Amino acid sequence: MSKAAAGDPRAVAWIARARELQLPLVVNAVTLTESIRGGGRDARVHLLTKNARVDIVDGDFAAEAGRLLGRTGRSDTVDALVATTAIRLKQPTTILTSDPRDLQSLTSEHPLVRVVPV
Repeated sequence: MSKAAAGDPRAVAWIARARELQLPLVVNAVTLTESIRGGGRDARVHLLTKNARVDIVDGDFAAEAGRLLGRTGRSDTVDALVATTAIRLKQPTTILTSDPRDLQSLTSEHPLVRVVPV
């Protein structure tokens, strides 16, 4: 979301294409925390996430993400929360990220989740 908010053409194009195909946009609340800064670019974040489903992190969600970190030996909490959002959808899902290696490690056992570098 941060790259799309900054106007990155690839990230914006992915989101626009998903909308054309009427695919749902699902965003973890933590991703919004990373993207919104109280400045002018926030308008783009709000526009991009309009009609998006925002996953809230509760205790069960956090525990699931923590177990994912434990199984994979990774340590990035935000990536684990994003991966857990995708895994929980139980349908073909694409994660857009500037750090594909970590998210690929977290989702490698979940064939419905695809990680795409932007």
